[in-house]
Amino acid sequence: MKNLTTRRTIRQYSDKEVSKEMLDRLMSEAARTQTMGNLQLYSVVVTRSDEMKQRLAPAHFNQPMVTQAPVVLTICADFHRTIRWCEERNAQPGYDNFLSFQNAAIDALLYTQTLCNLMDEEGLGYCYLGTTVYMPQMIIDTLQLPRQVFPIATLTVGWPAEEPPLSDRLPLASFVHDETYHDYTAQDIDTYYLPKENLKENIHFCELNHKETLAQIFTDIRYTRKDNEAMSAGLLEALRRQGFLA
Repeated sequence: MKNLTTRRTIRQYSDKEVSKEMLDRLMSEAARTQTMGNLQLYSVVVTRSDEMKQRLAPAHFNQPMVTQAPVVLTICADFHRTIRWCEERNAQPGYDNFLSFQNAAIDALLYTQTLCNLMDEEGLGYCYLGTTVYMPQMIIDTLQLPRQVFPIATLTVGWPAEEPPLSDRLPLASFVHDETYHDYTAQDIDTYYLPKENLKENIHFCELNHKETLAQIFTDIRYTRKDNEAMSAGLLEALRRQGFLA
């Protein structure tokens, strides 16, 4: 049994099956998480077939674990189900707006994190794919998501076939603010980030990429302005098509 202090991102999985019974139980237990108005504004698309994994892979930049994991879960912000309920009960829904998307996205992420915690306790491994918000329209089309349903998070799930080292984390003082937000001085940044920057793997990463600082890895290679602006445009267009933006 694992807990959050030993949580690792798992990208390599054994051939052992993740049973439907276990996964259904964990997804049902995760539904006890917090939710706005007790509406449970999320849905989960479970992908097990090789064909569908292959179709999903391009939306996730063809990361190998998408096709290799026994199960891929796409957790969606879902106001569609609630809207259909309202329509069938002589109620007039007003949820075709950005606030409704935000509420449903928060519900979906809360559910996702609770499910991750439960999978940790069972010994399952998983990888959270940040690419879900980069290429949402491809996922929408592949999974045939109706209006007012939007992909928020993707998890590849299986039994671990690796035990990677724990990744570093910033100290508590770097992100907890007492009473009001306190801005960061240059000395604060040194205190909080120098240990991360001085890790051997990060120094080597900078050398390989011919960068002076670790921060430049993020601004110039991993999350560039050009990519962020292009993918932001795609995200907004997908939100419009799904009925969350006018």
